[in-house]
Amino acid sequence: MTSGDEQPRVVIRDRRRIDPTTGAVRTPAGEQPAGVRPGTDLPGEQMSEHETPVVEQAEAVQSADGAPEGDLARQLAERTEDLQRVSAEYANYRRRVDRDRSLVADQAAERFAAQLFPIVDDIERARDHGDLTGAFKVVADRVLGLLDGLGVEAFGVAGDEFDPSLHEAVMHDTSADVHAPTATTVLRQGFRRGDRVLRTAMVAVTEPESAQEPAAAPSAGEQAGAQATD
Repeated sequence: MTSGDEQPRVVIRDRRRIDPTTGAVRTPAGEQPAGVRPGTDLPGEQMSEHETPVVEQAEAVQSADGAPEGDLARQLAERTEDLQRVSAEYANYRRRVDRDRSLVADQAAERFAAQLFPIVDDIERARDHGDLTGAFKVVADRVLGLLDGLGVEAFGVAGDEFDPSLHEAVMHDTSADVHAPTATTVLRQGFRRGDRVLRTAMVAVTEPESAQEPAAAPSAGEQAGAQATD
């Protein structure tokens, strides 16, 4: 038979949903039978030993990614404790930095003020002699203004009660005009900054005289009478 006498090939497609031989439900390509979840083996199909059901894979992923409620609470408590510890350490660090910065500033101010004390002594001596006039007075006022700006104040005035923590006694005397140890003469002013004494005042101290007179020695007649009585 020549090629021109060939008849077209007849293709028969069996679209029956039920297999007439096995009685199983047939599934068209790309579809799942009704009532069967995706990933579930169809009747007559068999998984290989290396395959895992989709449901079991999902449960494995969930158990791996998730965590029991007790573990989540423990992890939250640990993270909260870590955050509180870091916050406390940072707060302590800030306090130490502020304290150190303030301490450095105070020490620098005190060292600078101590360098001005001899100049202030010269200014006070010039004031006592009446030489603090003119341009010298202007310079003196500026130097004293520097001490005021640093918060440094002078102390030590004649008539102050003697205080060993504030005064340095270089002279001593007694007088009936005072009732307690008194700084009657100030030889050098003292300086302090707040509660901190930067330099003690050099003073002469006067103490009150004793109110009791020494007992007089008994006379010879009194001594003889005492012996006769014995």
